[in-house]
Amino acid sequence: MSEIKQNIALNNMRHSAAHLTAHAVAELFPNTLLTIGPVTDEGFFYDFLPEQNFKEEDLPLIEAKMREIVARNLPITQREISKKEAEKLFANNPFKLELIRNIPGDTVGLSQQGDFFDLCKGGHVASTGEIKYFKLLNISGSYWRADRNKQALQRISGTAFCTEKEFKDYEKMIEDAKLYDHRRLGKQLDLFSFHEEGPGFVFFHPRGTRIIEGMKKYIAQKLDAANFQQVITPVMLSDELWKKSGHYDHYKNNMYFCEVDNKNYALRPMNCPCHCLVFKSRPRSYRELPLRMAEFGLVHRYELSGVMHGLLRVRAFTQDDGHIFCSHEQIENEVLLNINMAFELLKKFGFEKVTVGVATRPEDSMGSDQHWKNATQALKNALETAKVPYEIYEGEGAFYGPKIEFRVADSMGRLWQCSTVQVDFCMPENFGLTYVAPSGKLECPVMIHRAIFGSLERFLGVLLEHYKGNLPFWLAPVQIKILTITDEQKTYAQGIYNALQREDLRVEMDESSDPVSGQIKNAQLEKVPWMIVIGPKEAEQNVVSIRHRDGKQEFGLTLEQLITKARELNQ
Repeated sequence: MSEIKQNIALNNMRHSAAHLTAHAVAELFPNTLLTIGPVTDEGFFYDFLPEQNFKEEDLPLIEAKMREIVARNLPITQREISKKEAEKLFANNPFKLELIRNIPGDTVGLSQQGDFFDLCKGGHVASTGEIKYFKLLNISGSYWRADRNKQALQRISGTAFCTEKEFKDYEKMIEDAKLYDHRRLGKQLDLFSFHEEGPGFVFFHPRGTRIIEGMKKYIAQKLDAANFQQVITPVMLSDELWKKSGHYDHYKNNMYFCEVDNKNYALRPMNCPCHCLVFKSRPRSYRELPLRMAEFGLVHRYELSGVMHGLLRVRAFTQDDGHIFCSHEQIENEVLLNINMAFELLKKFGFEKVTVGVATRPEDSMGSDQHWKNATQALKNALETAKVPYEIYEGEGAFYGPKIEFRVADSMGRLWQCSTVQVDFCMPENFGLTYVAPSGKLECPVMIHRAIFGSLERFLGVLLEHYKGNLPFWLAPVQIKILTITDEQKTYAQGIYNALQREDLRVEMDESSDPVSGQIKNAQLEKVPWMIVIGPKEAEQNVVSIRHRDGKQEFGLTLEQLITKARELNQ
């Protein structure tokens, strides 16, 4: 079967599983109102308005009912019916009636299995008996049409596969994901914590901070080489700024507001308006373009408590943000620069498999059709010049412009969206940004938004799970741990420690009274790349032995040899 046919088959299976979920819920909880249930990259979900909220313990009950319906082997049929007929069928469901009114034309699609039916465009397996390999995953909160001003709903998420092998591979991946969950690793490695005094806000411990600073150091070197200029801007500004930028109209439900001296302010959800103000702080000439501005900018975004997830979904995070102000003629080169930077960084951090897509205009957006067309084409042109294959992610762009998204596959085969590059014609116009062109006339620059890590917090969460906690030597918070067999070697070990510290290596001494076997076990739990084991022989011969994280050992290395090896790995 071709890849395209495989994708269609999987999509149909998951679409059918979503309907199967709704069917089971309708039989178990007949007063529940059904809304929509699309397929996702990971599986599917269905949103409901239940009479009483579902609980996690309801999932096995629903799943059992689904298997009962599977055993009935009901044929799944698809047909077109008139809108009037559909309105009669769904007369008691305001969500379905709203959908019917918004569907163009005089007919709508109807899917049916037994006495269960639902609005549907089609794309199913032949019968419920074919839906064998599925699992319900969780219950979370949602809103009708993803609008926080509309009815709150409950979402049941799940996944389904076409074959038993695919399903077992998925279950193995889930087991690994639980074992190497970044929240579990964060606690084990003493990297970060969360506290009820600040839900969704990360507390980085010293070791976690070292990793974040290592990430910053790496990208800062790349930014310097590409002539980006670092800035620091405020995290709280007048709500008038956010009205001007468009965030107030398109993003206010995700923002935090407060009042100071009888004036309204907001914590910034994005850094771009601040960089517009820096650009506008004095007259600009075409000779300054492209003007590349960068900031490790802390942003705050309101997230529902039900969707927060460790470092992967937080309410405050730091972006390695950058904004390029350029002329129309410079767009493609600037986008190319950041495409190459993204690929270089992702490879450095161990991500070899990268999928690229262009996210196009969403329903909730600002700007003219021509601006969106030009911006989208500029991104496509740059990718084609770079000979990078890409997909189209319909309607997934930001409200102010389309974007290139880089999605990486981790060691467990999961896809994560990280780097983005966006072209924006709207915000420079909103802020009245201008520069003096060669003709002497004032022209409006184009703004390119780029973030290579995306969020430092989220990227770290992905990294921890990708490496299963075994971060590469150059990034590990503790690179070397020195262990001694007896106290008699402490003086010699201290000399080794001092020499390694002078090399800016992250080294620790085990000061416990544990036997060396216990010291090794502790260092392995902390996933330290190198354990320097020093006994009487090493102290006498003025050498060291390395025990690597994977259990391999090297004996009789001089201090100079040790430092040389460490320098090579730190490149």
